[in-house]
Amino acid sequence: MKVAVLDIKGKDTGRKAELSKGVFAIEPNNHAVYLDVKQYLANQRQGTHKAKERAEIAGSTRKIKKQKGTGTARAGSIKSGVFKGGGRMFGPRPRNYGFKLNKNVKRLARKSALSIKANQDSIVVLEDFSFETPQTKNFVNVLKALEVENKKTLFVLGDSNNNVYLSSRNLKRSEVITSSELSTYKIMNANKVVLLEGALEGIETNLSK
Repeated sequence: MKVAVLDIKGKDTGRKAELSKGVFAIEPNNHAVYLDVKQYLANQRQGTHKAKERAEIAGSTRKIKKQKGTGTARAGSIKSGVFKGGGRMFGPRPRNYGFKLNKNVKRLARKSALSIKANQDSIVVLEDFSFETPQTKNFVNVLKALEVENKKTLFVLGDSNNNVYLSSRNLKRSEVITSSELSTYKIMNANKVVLLEGALEGIETNLSK
């Protein structure tokens, strides 16, 4: 499939970019997308939550009342979770929420996400560009030219470009990454995916394996 290549002013350059059908035009696998997004979000969790249990509470170890004859339930420790100030029963403990996902599933998920965006006409191919100095205003002008200043936008570069990255860092709705950092979550979270010409070869090489 061919897509028009735009310049940073939003105008057609007259050139066409060939997008691989094996990456941008497959039958999307929604379950693979779900699993990859789930793993990404799970890996963002710190898992440092902790509540003290009865063995970790400071308090007397004296048996607080006799076993029988009180007419109420047995009570052996003031640190029990049934009493105020006692330990939490089955409370959260530090854990790792991450889980394993095969490389082939992750690759299928990224191709499915790109195919979904292509079907929605949410992929823009932009010619390679750079800034002489980091300046947010220059990046905002590019967004306005592409008419995406009010949308969540993901810019995918072929190689790291510090000036472009720093120019976009203050903008909440825009993110700049390289083709090697592309993830299913970031693709699906964006309203528009802007692919620079230099990134196309890297994306197709990584996902065509």
